[in-house]
Amino acid sequence: MPLGYADPSTLTNCTVETCSVYTSFYNYRIDLAANIAFLVCFSILLIVYLGIWIWKRRCHLFGIAMTLGLVIEIVGYACRIWSYYNQWIENAYLIELICITLAPAVFSAGIYLCLAWIVIIYGPDNSRIKPIKYTIITAQFIPCDIFSLVLQLIGGVIAAVGLDELSLTLITQGTDVLTAGLAWQVFTLLCFLTLCVDLAFRIRRRKRKLGDAALSQDPRAIEARASRLFLLFQIAIGLASVLIFWRCVYRLIELNDGFDGPVTFNQGIYIGFEGVLIVIAVSALAIMHPAICMGEAITKEVPRVT
Repeated sequence: MPLGYADPSTLTNCTVETCSVYTSFYNYRIDLAANIAFLVCFSILLIVYLGIWIWKRRCHLFGIAMTLGLVIEIVGYACRIWSYYNQWIENAYLIELICITLAPAVFSAGIYLCLAWIVIIYGPDNSRIKPIKYTIITAQFIPCDIFSLVLQLIGGVIAAVGLDELSLTLITQGTDVLTAGLAWQVFTLLCFLTLCVDLAFRIRRRKRKLGDAALSQDPRAIEARASRLFLLFQIAIGLASVLIFWRCVYRLIELNDGFDGPVTFNQGIYIGFEGVLIVIAVSALAIMHPAICMGEAITKEVPRVT
């Protein structure tokens, strides 16, 4: 059933017992166990992030981004479980679609914020980006992520209106805008990963040339660099970034064929490339939380570099 062609009366009267799942929004029987597992995982992670935030009282913007992203994921998977009991409920489908699509963009914002602390600990001279202040525009990626988030939200809303009005034109337009938002997120993440790799090579090159003088000599920065936790934190940031990038590429391919393409209707790929990848990414940053791994090198406020 191509999305947008369904008869509203059919959707209202359908249940799993009376209609084939191939006439539902999902085109497959939702796996209840997998979605409950994701809901539980994200709920536990939310408690962990809130606990660390209350305990350490630092990395506030990171904490806000990760908490908000987890709340959005929880709402999305709660609606997906709701859909399990009736896969023809339009509101459950739309809320799930929008929430689970948007959440990783919020997680990306939290990851971008961490780049500020990494640059500060190694020394701003090692970065190609020469920020005057690391505030909400940290590393110049946050505005790009916000733009991606807005595009995806607008696209989701347009598609939702089109679905409600059974307008194929609006559904197509919404899908195009949503896809553009995901494409921009993929591009931003690719730039972020490229600059992270470039930063690592620049640090290595300058350290070979200048020795320890190439790095920040602030005592707190020196202490952080000597910590194994800081190394593990950088690995966690790299892993989370790659996994979210992988997930965004998957969603981009999925939406390229609209809401009724072959990739969209493959539940196994969805579970693996959406739920599993995001759980691992967010878990990595919970285990190697910046507030714990960078110690006294970070304060309660976002650092300012002049």
